[in-house]
Amino acid sequence: MAIPLIPDCLIGSIYDLTPERLQARGIRLVLADLDNTLARYREKDPSEPLRLWKQGLEAAGIRVFIISNGRRPNRSGRFAQGLEVDYISHAGKPRAAAFHRALEQTGCPPEQALMVGDQIFTDIWGAHNGGVTAVLVRPVALDNWFRRLRYGVETPFRALCPNKEGF
Repeated sequence: MAIPLIPDCLIGSIYDLTPERLQARGIRLVLADLDNTLARYREKDPSEPLRLWKQGLEAAGIRVFIISNGRRPNRSGRFAQGLEVDYISHAGKPRAAAFHRALEQTGCPPEQALMVGDQIFTDIWGAHNGGVTAVLVRPVALDNWFRRLRYGVETPFRALCPNKEGF
């Protein structure tokens, strides 16, 4: 049995998830954390490179769906609307419910989905609980001491990842 806190793969950025790489693995759905994965904390709107990345995936038949634990009113909704994707906020990761809801809403089986996120104890554990591939991304920014501390605690799980060569 796999340890649920160990990511299946490590990547440097979401931009490493190219349409070609995802299609080669049969992926049709990218579930993505918002804060520190797709954008910096408090960044209100998607950047142009992020929009282009999402459009490239979409053109290849790969859907993006945000699953965020964010609790700030309208943050996830505004960002998702700007990116033109569906979302679930107040997701309660690492519980599996939000993952199951996203899979049901998109009609995608778990083996054709992956979760990309920056945190072991929410995104990676949640992905495994939800039955999808768990991809850990380097955080967009380490801009306060608490985040640095949290990522430091997660270091052993990163070190145990079987695939450090990217997706």
